[in-house]
Amino acid sequence: MNVDAALQSLVTEMKQDGRYRTFIELERLAGAFPVALWHHPDGGTRRVTVWCSNDYLGMGQHPDVLAAMHQAIHRCGAGTGGTRNISGTNRQHVALEAELAEFHGKEAALIFTSGWISNLAALGTLGRLLPGCAIFSDALNHNSMIEGIRRSGAERFIFRHNDVAHLDQLMGSIDPERPKIVAFESVYSMDGDIAPVAAICDVAEKYGAITYLDEVHAVGLYGPGGGGIAEREGIAHRLTLIEGTLAKAFGVMGGYVAGPALMMDAIRSLADSFIFSTSLAPHLAAGALAAIRHVKAHPEIRARQAENASTLKSMMKAAGLPVLDTPTHILPVIVGEAHLCRRISELLLERHGIYVQPINYPTVKRGEERLRITPTPFHTTTQMRDLVDALVSVGEEVGWTPVRRAA
Repeated sequence: MNVDAALQSLVTEMKQDGRYRTFIELERLAGAFPVALWHHPDGGTRRVTVWCSNDYLGMGQHPDVLAAMHQAIHRCGAGTGGTRNISGTNRQHVALEAELAEFHGKEAALIFTSGWISNLAALGTLGRLLPGCAIFSDALNHNSMIEGIRRSGAERFIFRHNDVAHLDQLMGSIDPERPKIVAFESVYSMDGDIAPVAAICDVAEKYGAITYLDEVHAVGLYGPGGGGIAEREGIAHRLTLIEGTLAKAFGVMGGYVAGPALMMDAIRSLADSFIFSTSLAPHLAAGALAAIRHVKAHPEIRARQAENASTLKSMMKAAGLPVLDTPTHILPVIVGEAHLCRRISELLLERHGIYVQPINYPTVKRGEERLRITPTPFHTTTQMRDLVDALVSVGEEVGWTPVRRAA
């Protein structure tokens, strides 16, 4: 077999389908968020406005976070020197886990190097440890949840997205004595919609199931203290396990799971991806801790972001842009064709200094390609207007037919 030829064929096919991923070289500028420096291929640089960052509240640039990280580096150095078991459990880890457990009203929490790994570890381990376990997974769950469920070896049941009746039907179809886990997200990152968390808990409780809620795109952003959709709806106590990230609203890096102490102990003791991974660097844990505390104490940041998301959505609708009417901070603008989506993204960057990456298959279904726009508290009205005008201008240039100026 000619390995190079086989690989080249795959790459060519991805390019033809519009699935080939290109990486734009950006340099984040401390204190300038959401502006970044674009290093373009000809060797020059240009300041651009970033519209697709998951640093939802700009905490990756906040002085409190940066100060905590600098202090931790000065005190502890760069890395941990090992896994949590061997030499890598630091005071910063212990403090962060205690904060996260309190944040979600749970007995304990466990941190990981990413949100992807936390889902893989928790779902993969629990599904494997519970004899005859059945896991019920929302059809639009994130790749990390899907991989964790696969890794567990448990029998999988996929319920239609946010369809509580279908979940009830599936759960009623199996032996009531089997251990059961219902795994779902609160905010879905590509459509920006919200799960009926309370109704799903109703069904799970009816069948005696463990509930596992991924709040990755909600922590820091919703609820009185930023605890997510479950906190906002006053039902965090009904969720057995809450999973989240330190890399989005908290602006740093890492993931976590919070829940009953016994479950955390089992995951800590038996999850391969936890046991054999070097632990999170102390300065990252310190930065995340500072970010959580700041976000909890400053609800006005969430309010400003929600206001900006609402304002931008109204502006895009008035301009005739096909933005989904989401109830969250995620504003998907549907393009519907991979090459066109990429071309619009390229022209926005090259002509208008606007950075928003195309979202194509397999992240979304073919025919649902989109630009995923995430306004932050720091985007100005002028920047919003520039984005809308640029989308309309580029859309008209490339024949993107949904674009229609409102009368």
